[in-house]
Amino acid sequence: MQKEARPGTGEQAKQHALVRLRQAILQGEMAPAQRLVENELAEQFDVTRASVRAALIELESEGLVERIRNRGSRVRVVTVEEAVAITECRMALEGLCAAKAAVAASDEQLAELSDLGKAMSKAVADGEPVTYSELNHEVHARIREFSGQQVAVELLERLNAQLVRHRFQLALRPGRAQQSLSEHLDMIEAIKSRDPQAAEAAVRVHLGSVIDALRD
Repeated sequence: MQKEARPGTGEQAKQHALVRLRQAILQGEMAPAQRLVENELAEQFDVTRASVRAALIELESEGLVERIRNRGSRVRVVTVEEAVAITECRMALEGLCAAKAAVAASDEQLAELSDLGKAMSKAVADGEPVTYSELNHEVHARIREFSGQQVAVELLERLNAQLVRHRFQLALRPGRAQQSLSEHLDMIEAIKSRDPQAAEAAVRVHLGSVIDALRD
């Protein structure tokens, strides 16, 4: 991460540090258990230590950072057990979003989902797991968006942020993309058919499969 122009002080500086740190964690630039040294981060972002400390406290509340007594902060390590528990919560919330999207999505939005499904199929055929993982994330994001269920969307954003490392690991596992593809195509087809019960069921099947994969 490159140093940028000083963003100022107070809330502006805190928000600058918060955005940069969150982005670095979500994009894998900072690994689980990596120490987050306030002095180093303050110099890197050209803000005060107080601004970095405030950003770390907020990221702790989001589940992305953990503070170890007498040792400072580090990127939080999400265990397999925690990842399973988070995915179980996703199952209920994403199932709700899929059911609502099946009713509320416009024809144009359904066409967008269909195009994403085709792109996912191509990524699998071309052997591009990273591209597939990005499209996978995009499909779930669009379904949440099309549902119009803003409370569920906000809760899911917080939950999903904690699963970034596990998501990439699963995406690179041999054979996982092929299995995941059929599950996503079933989700998309159910939403396109405007069948909320089938859409919710398809999401539950998919995330049940994710849980099984996490436990392997």
